[in-house]
Amino acid sequence: MSETAQKFTYKDRPLVRCGDEMYYGSMEDKFIIYMKITSYLTLGDIKVPSRIEIQLQYTDPDIKGNNKIVRSGDRDSISKAFVLADAWLSRSN
Repeated sequence: MSETAQKFTYKDRPLVRCGDEMYYGSMEDKFIIYMKITSYLTLGDIKVPSRIEIQLQYTDPDIKGNNKIVRSGDRDSISKAFVLADAWLSRSN
C-alpha cells in the first residue's frame, strides 16, 4: 500500500506529510525544514511521536546531498519540533 501526501499549513506556512516524513515551508523560499519521526510512544491505543529529527535545508536544486543541510537537531515531541522549525525558518528566510 502506498502512502499519499497530506497537505496542511502551520503558522501560514505549507506543511506536507507523507508517513513519518514532513516538509515545512515553501519551496519558493531559500530554506525549508525537513522532519522525520524516528520513534513513537504508545499511549493506550494512540501512537505519539517521541523523537523527531529536524533539518534546515536549502531549497536550491543545484545544491546536492549533505551540502543542502544548514542546521540539524532533534526534539522529543512534535510540538517542540515545530517550535524549533518555525524559529529556524523565521530567522533564515
